[in-house]
Amino acid sequence: MSNFLYLFRGGDESFQKLSQEEKQAHMEVWFKWMGNLREKGHLLDGLPLAKDGRVVHNRGEVVTNGPFAEGAEMVGGYLIVSANDLNEATEMSKGCPIFDYEGSNVEVREILSLDDHT
Repeated sequence: MSNFLYLFRGGDESFQKLSQEEKQAHMEVWFKWMGNLREKGHLLDGLPLAKDGRVVHNRGEVVTNGPFAEGAEMVGGYLIVSANDLNEATEMSKGCPIFDYEGSNVEVREILSLDDHT
């Protein structure tokens, strides 16, 4: 088994237009999807990310405030999952609720150990 990072992009603008009841219902879909991953032993960690932040350039010579990309490409959160390989991790990501509200994509990346680079 390997660990994979899901980066969630987009969908925030559409989500913000929902009523409070619709937002809650959509969050329940997220909780159900993540709960299913957890029950199967795949979900290791994950949280949403704040809209505000900083980007550090040139070893700190330039620091800029977010947003970091256009709204459709802004990273809104992440999960760390365990899967047999990239194909399985990709397949699991296809049920992600971000696609329900115009989320642009889920980037799936294997997390390597430092030993993989020596």
